[in-house]
Amino acid sequence: MSAPKSLAVAAYRARLARSRRNGLALPVVLLLVGMMLVTSSAWFESALFDARNAGAIADYLQSFHAADSALRLCARAVINGSIEVPPMPDTPGEPSAWLRQNDFDARATMPVNVWPGSARPPQCMIEGWQLDGLPDKRAYLVTARGFGASTDAQTWLQLQLVLDEDAVESHWRRVVGRPF
Repeated sequence: MSAPKSLAVAAYRARLARSRRNGLALPVVLLLVGMMLVTSSAWFESALFDARNAGAIADYLQSFHAADSALRLCARAVINGSIEVPPMPDTPGEPSAWLRQNDFDARATMPVNVWPGSARPPQCMIEGWQLDGLPDKRAYLVTARGFGASTDAQTWLQLQLVLDEDAVESHWRRVVGRPF
């Protein structure tokens, strides 16, 4: 009688050990699935961030090239005399009308009617500039604004032109922040 009883006990113990192993598999599988979910979520967030960053860079480049082209076209028109330039001011000092939205909107010109991929065509504004101690030279501040895919994506550039009878001196600068 001891042989069948010992077989029954051995079978019971085997079933008990198997059930303990089966019960351990579920938490291990859930832990692995949770780790994979967290990892894939982090990858998704990283890819989404990279896509937004690439879109912002594309908008900036679009607006920068639009502003740069407008700046070059307006500067060329000032040098050639093919655009009407404002009269020279009576007081010396750097012009500041470009800092006021009403003045810029009223006096800005569009050197091109359409800029591909931009929300609006680029604009430029020309201001006369009387230089201290150089009354015989004509100086102008050319300010350009370019747009990206939206009107919120803007780049502002400036060019300081000093025209003498036979020479043109220019100084380029980027306006870091939107003035208005």
